[in-house]
Amino acid sequence: MNEITYQNKLIKKLQVIFPGCFVLKNDPSRNQGLPDLLILFRDQWAMLEVKMSANSRVQPNQQHYVDLFGEMSYCAFIYPEIEEGVMRDLQSTFGAYR
Repeated sequence: MNEITYQNKLIKKLQVIFPGCFVLKNDPSRNQGLPDLLILFRDQWAMLEVKMSANSRVQPNQQHYVDLFGEMSYCAFIYPEIEEGVMRDLQSTFGAYR
């Protein structure tokens, strides 16, 4: 599986866990380092930077944006090994539980 395939599966999971949410993919050619996904749910938002593993390369500015947007709302790196924990954190942030 590559990162695009993982992103697409992740978007589908997010739409099941958070019915009615909007998941927008950011264009890396316009804002280098901006997290991949913006999730809009009810009156809240979160961002996720999608990686294939803990060892995936972090591009310039990615850590900066994850930290910055994490202070404003919820923002995190996500990859298969920690996906379950990130999803729990998102549920807590959004006040939505399965």
